[in-house]
Amino acid sequence: MRAILTLLAIFFMAGCGNRAVYENIQMNKKRECSKLPPSEYEQCMRDVNKPYDEYERERREVINGRR
Repeated sequence: MRAILTLLAIFFMAGCGNRAVYENIQMNKKRECSKLPPSEYEQCMRDVNKPYDEYERERREVINGRR
């Protein structure tokens, strides 16, 4: 059910741009991190806290590297 809601939110947010979609996904990931035990929570949050600009730069490098 959660996956369906997440996908619907992504499609809804698609008109708002990539940044909004990215931030929505990150918010959902953070919620999932909060359900983990403390020993796993710290690593999960480190993985989730990548700024959008860094994500976008890495994404563009991957796209440009494929051509």
